[in-house]
Amino acid sequence: MRAPLGREWLAANLPHQGSMSLLDEILAWDASSIEGLARRHRATDHPLRRNGILPVAAGIEYGAQLAAAHGALCEGAPSGPGLLASVRGVRFEASRLDDIEGALHVRAEQLGAGESGVVYRFEVASGGRLLVAGRLAVAFGA
Repeated sequence: MRAPLGREWLAANLPHQGSMSLLDEILAWDASSIEGLARRHRATDHPLRRNGILPVAAGIEYGAQLAAAHGALCEGAPSGPGLLASVRGVRFEASRLDDIEGALHVRAEQLGAGESGVVYRFEVASGGRLLVAGRLAVAFGA
């Protein structure tokens, strides 16, 4: 695991910009996993809010952005833009994220990778409570 990285690194290395950059900090990472924090999920101007609520399904985007950060950090990872191709086995353990008091702790573990894409298991939790978990696949290329 390596030292934390903040929003400046995220802005310079991920395609998600402005308010759509949901993560605040990368806490640690290694060749197969990454952990991060998000603290702005309660903001009233959050870009994924609908009718004043940030639904728990937004946790999928937190997981996808953390997977993108992992790809940017890993040497030899496929370069270029990726497309979220599928989400599977998702479990929602809450109905919304904007009513969660503490920071969101996001974790992703790479399950497999190749030239055409990568698969991660992800979870979003707060205060030891699991909020959402699942698997996502990112496809590379045209």
